[in-house]
Amino acid sequence: MGITGRMKSASAGVLAAALFVAGTASAATTSNPSDVLIKFKDASALKAFSTMAQQGGGKVQTLGSGNWVQVKLTATNLKQMSLKDIAKDPSVAAVQPNYPIHLLENYQLKDAALRAKLQKMIDGSGNPANQPAKSTAAADNPAIPGAGTATGSGADPDYSKQWGMNDIGANKSWQKSRGEQMVVAVIDTGVDYTHEDLVDNLWRNPGETGTDASGKDKATNGVDDDGNGFIDDVIGWDFATNDNKPYDLAGDPLQVIMQGMNPGHGTHCAGNVGARADNGKGVSGVAPNVKIMSMRFLTEKGQGTTAGAIQAIDYAVKMGAKVLSNSWGSEGEDSADSAENLALREAIQRAEAAGVLFVAAAGNGHSGVGYDNDTDAKPGYPASYDYPSIISVAAIAQDNTLGAFSNWGVKSVDIAAPGVVVYSTTVGSKYADTVVDMFGIKATWDGTSMAAPHVSGAAALYWSTHPQATAAEVKAAILNSATPVPVLNGKLVTGGKLNVENLMK
Repeated sequence: MGITGRMKSASAGVLAAALFVAGTASAATTSNPSDVLIKFKDASALKAFSTMAQQGGGKVQTLGSGNWVQVKLTATNLKQMSLKDIAKDPSVAAVQPNYPIHLLENYQLKDAALRAKLQKMIDGSGNPANQPAKSTAAADNPAIPGAGTATGSGADPDYSKQWGMNDIGANKSWQKSRGEQMVVAVIDTGVDYTHEDLVDNLWRNPGETGTDASGKDKATNGVDDDGNGFIDDVIGWDFATNDNKPYDLAGDPLQVIMQGMNPGHGTHCAGNVGARADNGKGVSGVAPNVKIMSMRFLTEKGQGTTAGAIQAIDYAVKMGAKVLSNSWGSEGEDSADSAENLALREAIQRAEAAGVLFVAAAGNGHSGVGYDNDTDAKPGYPASYDYPSIISVAAIAQDNTLGAFSNWGVKSVDIAAPGVVVYSTTVGSKYADTVVDMFGIKATWDGTSMAAPHVSGAAALYWSTHPQATAAEVKAAILNSATPVPVLNGKLVTGGKLNVENLMK
């Protein structure tokens, strides 16, 4: 489309008209992606673009702060306009693809011969390893439990199975704090918010609890009572399907190994952050009285986008989370330019400006083999972004060896934490350190995804006893209290692993 000259003087409204037109057009190509993010120079330009786009039937989603908008161009309204063409509009500050983001762990079976053998068994059993998208079924959207007091008492029966909690000395600090009053956002595949060991530690939005002027329960009245743009967002939000039930849809073991479905990733991470302690149930998290904000932007297939990630980050910061736990990212293979994901970078910077700590899993290498984030051509993001508010976390095993899958980096990866055969909460009020154990195939809960939540919990513990500390000071305290580990010397900033007992002295 020959529009270069016209675009130099076009308004945001004209840009929208050029993108969204009636009639049919050819499908998007690599150079003309169908899902893009555009940043406008000011709010008025963004408003003009959005108004005109909607009049033209365009699919546009404003992405909170920063004057970013997500634009979806379908085959019926796509003009052949490259990102460079869009960037020439004088109202546009930046434009980029809506980069894919995913879980760092993938337990899908790669052995083709074994997959074929299993598929025959599955076909014969009439049990297809398949799962539909999130539905309206009650099992996929359970009711959000009402607020109540903590239930149960007594020692946690499975605490002895949590080698990581024992290794970092988590329980030795609980006489000083259990993370009270701290909010940690678990930004992931969602959380099983009905889980017996998590339900008492759910964050609850004060603006959506209690009764309204009509005597109706704010949690279910279908009204945006607190005016934050989200209706009945009691415990968080689902940015994957845009509803108030960020439930963790976990596939069964067959779905996990055959289809690469989510094994219940967010729930496992949430348990490491803050499963309830001394309630006579299951396990404990590092900060067992913390408030967990349930955030879902990754689907049941463990897939998401930049747009979902930045919406989740902005929401969590706006609603008061001080620690963001992020066990997701990209190893760079999705796009050679993903390192320059400006929209995601700016979201992290906004969180940093608000005094929030961003804990990120360092990444699980290429095909499960760890590498150096400092020197590799495709380092893990967002863990490798050079922002002071990020703590990048590698995974260590019980014998103090670095997980074979774990990325490292003496400049870009800060500290190690338990991340191999980690026992934690799983969907359905269950507990496990094993994802799959069937047909001679066994996969355990391993990953930098498991390591990062330990650090998130530690940050909550420290911050709860040092409420005036800045995010930089909390980060420094965590890194300075690390236990040196010989094999980590020269591989991590600290050369050591998380030590909560030292942190809380």
